[in-house]
Amino acid sequence: MNSFGHLFKIVIFGESHGESVGVNIDGCPAGLELTVEDFLPDMERRKGGQQKGTTPRKEDDLPIFKSGLFNGRTTGAPITILFENKNTRSGDYEKQRAVPRPGHADFVAHKKFGGFEDYRGGGHFSGRLTAALVAAGVVAKKLLRVGERLPVEVDANILEIGGEKDPEAGLQKAIDAKDTIGGIVECRVSGLPIGLGEPFFDSVESALAHAVFAIPAIRGVEFGTGFAAAKMFGSEHNDAIEDSSGRTRTNHAGGIVGGITNGNELVFRIAVKPTSSTPKEQLTLNWETNELETFSVKGRHDLCIALRVPVVLEAVTAFVLADLMLREQRIPRILAH
Repeated sequence: MNSFGHLFKIVIFGESHGESVGVNIDGCPAGLELTVEDFLPDMERRKGGQQKGTTPRKEDDLPIFKSGLFNGRTTGAPITILFENKNTRSGDYEKQRAVPRPGHADFVAHKKFGGFEDYRGGGHFSGRLTAALVAAGVVAKKLLRVGERLPVEVDANILEIGGEKDPEAGLQKAIDAKDTIGGIVECRVSGLPIGLGEPFFDSVESALAHAVFAIPAIRGVEFGTGFAAAKMFGSEHNDAIEDSSGRTRTNHAGGIVGGITNGNELVFRIAVKPTSSTPKEQLTLNWETNELETFSVKGRHDLCIALRVPVVLEAVTAFVLADLMLREQRIPRILAH
């Protein structure tokens, strides 16, 4: 439901317009230095209003530590981190209660939870909860830098916006159309050891895909060459092994073979849909009148949610890999001073 992981286990909670959103992290090794300042760069990257095309909703997003820290280090007990919601406009959503927004979870949430769901700003389905994912990622990234091999570095970047390599050009398409637009984000991970992951259901691809689809608005994921592999010959797609470290001449596999990391760079991409909240007029059902009516989303929304996804993708990638590293005993359960 709201939890993920085996040894490094996270639980996210909260609603878009509730008092706060947050994360509980269980299984984090003891002795990791952790301060408010560690969170600021990534939380800033996730915020709206930092760049053209993102929502003007602004939150401080300063982490409030409720458990699991003592004298600036993790204790080995569960870590609870809160982020307060202060800049909400719930009235924007109360007016449209009976009119579910196309592309949003309003209708299915109403059916699943019988009308008891918090519908303001999408409630628990909101992208606001990615603040909790990013916070878990901050902790995981620090853990990945204390492993037994090279520090593991996770880096995600935008490849395309609206089919354009130039994000500005892609955004302009949306502005001209008075609509929203999607994009493609790529993630690369260096420094991984050989042997993370298990065959079949606990493959690295399976674990990453599971976590990636917890990010709102994700519509697809591909590893290495991805779907282009379907057009290649086997001799062309196979990656020739060059030395005993496992280095390969090419990296069509994206650093994973048989569900297990092979020591090369991990490479995968995700497709992000256009933001569902669009100013364009659409048809939707009014469940009070049972009639279709014209509808246009009001309020503060991202023109392109993909612009804020890279740091969230880094976060989920980091906590998946931290969990896999702990399972392989590549990260100790107690960190030296």
